Amino acid sequence: MPTEPRVWVGLGNVPGMSPVRRLRPVWADGAVATTGTAVQPGLDEVGTPLADVTFVVVDLETTGSAPAECGITEIGAVKVRGGQVLGEFQTLVDPGGPVPPFIQVLTGITTSMLVGAPVIEDVLPRFLEFSHGAVLVAHNAPFDIGFLRAAAARGGYAWPGNRVLDTVRLARRVVTRDEAPNHKLGTLAALFGASVTPNHRALEDARATVDVLHALLGRLGPLGVTHLEDLDTATDPVPADVRRKRTLADGLPDAPGVYLFRGPDDEVLYVGTSTTSLRKRVRSYFTSAEKRGRILEMVRIAQRVDPVVCATPLEARVRELRLIAEHAPRYNRRSRFPERMPWVRLTSEPYPRLSVVREVRDEDGAAYLGPFSSAAAAQLAVEALHESFPVRQCTRRLPLVAAAGASACVLADMGRCGAPCVGGQDRDTYAEVTARVRRAMLGDPAPVVAAHAERIENLVAQQRYEEAATVRDRLGAFLRGAARAQRVTPLASCAEVVAARRTDDGGWEVVVVRHGRLAATARVDRHTDPRPVIETLRATAEHVPAPVPPSSAAHPEETDLVLDWLERPGVRLVHVDTPWAMPARTALANVDPAAAIAAHAAEVRGLAHPTPVAVEAHDAVTRSAAVREAASREAASRDAAARHTA
Repeated sequence: MPTEPRVWVGLGNVPGMSPVRRLRPVWADGAVATTGTAVQPGLDEVGTPLADVTFVVVDLETTGSAPAECGITEIGAVKVRGGQVLGEFQTLVDPGGPVPPFIQVLTGITTSMLVGAPVIEDVLPRFLEFSHGAVLVAHNAPFDIGFLRAAAARGGYAWPGNRVLDTVRLARRVVTRDEAPNHKLGTLAALFGASVTPNHRALEDARATVDVLHALLGRLGPLGVTHLEDLDTATDPVPADVRRKRTLADGLPDAPGVYLFRGPDDEVLYVGTSTTSLRKRVRSYFTSAEKRGRILEMVRIAQRVDPVVCATPLEARVRELRLIAEHAPRYNRRSRFPERMPWVRLTSEPYPRLSVVREVRDEDGAAYLGPFSSAAAAQLAVEALHESFPVRQCTRRLPLVAAAGASACVLADMGRCGAPCVGGQDRDTYAEVTARVRRAMLGDPAPVVAAHAERIENLVAQQRYEEAATVRDRLGAFLRGAARAQRVTPLASCAEVVAARRTDDGGWEVVVVRHGRLAATARVDRHTDPRPVIETLRATAEHVPAPVPPSSAAHPEETDLVLDWLERPGVRLVHVDTPWAMPARTALANVDPAAAIAAHAAEVRGLAHPTPVAVEAHDAVTRSAAVREAASREAASRDAAARHTA
């Protein structure tokens, strides 16, 4: 039996098992490894002990304080690990100009001393090699690192991105004002009895900073800062009760997947995802990187973290959505209620009308738009269609023959409805109107864009900017809903799509999608033939019943994730059982209302690069809103001043 799995298979391959146990490694010969065996994590899984970390303590002398205008005159650095000095680096540097007199007095470095010294372009590569892979340490690190980064940029060198540690910030954490009046290097060196006295020469100051660093780390140890990863919180204190919970991340796998924070009574408090490392992502909840108040509250009551290792990053994102929908965790705000996402429906009745509904039904003749993120957005899309077409807006079902004594609404008098309720339109004439509505919903939105572009131009000409902004928002809501429906519908109609994408290590990510739902996924290494894996996936993938069109068989956000993956560069379609295509002219071309209006104006005027009035109107609306907001703040300030004077 091999010592490492060659293929990871996820999702629908182990039916009936809990989400935490549904993923199993599959060996190259087809055997399936067992799961659930308890494994004691090694020390490397909980972080890198500080004794094993290589630090390069650096200090610079410069001709001033601005990296863009001043130069470096001296670099001194000491490499240490585990309290032992591994090497030192020191050199004078020609700054390309004279050293100011006050700098000469401060450092003792004169212009004549730098004659013949190497320039920074020659020194920097040697320093970068000396500090390669180490944590850079400096006293007031933004100053020193800022000069080094600026020099690298001017010389055309890529900055390696070493982790940086500032001893000033560490000192502010553990050295009180009762012990020292300030946190200057000389003050701290005296406090800790450093073996070297700082004297504004780079190497001597770097040696003193080494002693200060070791003293500060010694004080941080009892506070729980014992590993390199803990230094992320050392300069920005984390509440003690939150820091104590960091052991919840111990033993989590270094792989993509989903994690579930569980509280009392096994309640799922929060579901999150990591596309790279579950352990590192969960550890971040116990550091200063996590500043969300409600999440800190969640961490305080969490009792354990359950990992769900996933075969691919796509599976991790999809499984997160499904688990959120299944458990509705109280600390997750996103996608907890997918069934509440509304649609806009053109009904199937003798005289169809537009309505906002919560589900898609199997009705002949009905057309749907969406789903939308909220009922308010769906209502805006309805208003956009009403603005563009004279479709009836009454909500009752109309008979084929108008009832005696029926009366029309005011929309008929305004010319915005043909009044089929009183016999003003017969069924065939009204069907021509609804056919245009259906084409705009399912295909080309140009009539809606044209109606709104003309309306915005007229409103802006009258300086009615608030109404113009409302019209723009209606158009935007319609375009987003139409684009989503037109993008999802072709994939939802495909019973099966199999696709593959090359990974960075030369392997393959393989997905099986059925009716817009991720049915199976696998990761194949570069040494394994992906074709047998693909056939296995197709045979064992989740069975997905066909949904009611145009909805997909998955949460709308899951289908969006799948589409994003399928549309990425380099994805290859392995198998598609039915044609996957969409009309040439759809709302997908211009989802942004300003861009859609500009494209419409270009088509109407026959210009390749127009400056359409509609786009100018859009800008005028935006500017007007900003001016009104500023005027409102100014008026409020004047009122407050008047009340204060009174």
